[in-house]
Amino acid sequence: MQSCGGQVIPPVGYFQQVAEHVRKAGGVFIADEVQVGFGRVGSHFWAFQLQGEDFVPDIVTMGKPIGNGHPMSCVVTTRAVAEAFMSSGMEYFNTFGGNPVSCAIGLAVLDVIEKENLQEKALRVGQYLCNLLWKLKDEHPLIGDIRGRGLFVGVELVTDRLTLTPATAEAQEVIYRLKEQFILLSADGPHRNVLKFKPPLCFTTEDADLVVEKMDLILTGISRDVIKTNQGTPHPNANYYDMNHLKPMERRGFCRKLKL
Repeated sequence: MQSCGGQVIPPVGYFQQVAEHVRKAGGVFIADEVQVGFGRVGSHFWAFQLQGEDFVPDIVTMGKPIGNGHPMSCVVTTRAVAEAFMSSGMEYFNTFGGNPVSCAIGLAVLDVIEKENLQEKALRVGQYLCNLLWKLKDEHPLIGDIRGRGLFVGVELVTDRLTLTPATAEAQEVIYRLKEQFILLSADGPHRNVLKFKPPLCFTTEDADLVVEKMDLILTGISRDVIKTNQGTPHPNANYYDMNHLKPMERRGFCRKLKL
């Protein structure tokens, strides 16, 4: 899965083909599990496993959740890559690498993930969240797509579902308004118009209800106020919005004036 790319889910078999081309060119395939690993995708412990059992990266990197707040990272690789690195004459040294305190913390995190069934919970709560978001999409044309796995979900905002014009200003406004409600989201994708849901694995269905309820109010407010300022006859759809006549910075400024 691509995270910063906008929660893009490649089709099964895609990474196998990419890895083949990379290896033919003399490169190695690195799977970055920093954001999506440790059971977050629900169906699998590692996101690269979504590609199928026949796919094995050359290197897997991980961090952040491995220490649950404690600064930790880890690199796993094949024997062939490790031996090639050693034979190159390069040296690697880390003063804190493999220290017992960090190792104990990492093991404790793995224990909690297993004992509290957090992977299964990510699958169940993530599906619940997606169902709520799909219902929200039916009510708000600003939502162009919903995609993700487990508790790693992206909501793409567009000003037009046919042209898929990125609703960058609107996405930033939703994030800003949610922050006022003590709910933190961020935006990903090349146009920063994909709202990223990546909550801690203790996230509950009640939490999902709350954030989607707040999003509904915010999106309704944006649509309502844009209708009032649009020139001409309002669209028959009560949720219609159109900011295309405004420049990006003007759209941003307009959103800032909304009083929800």
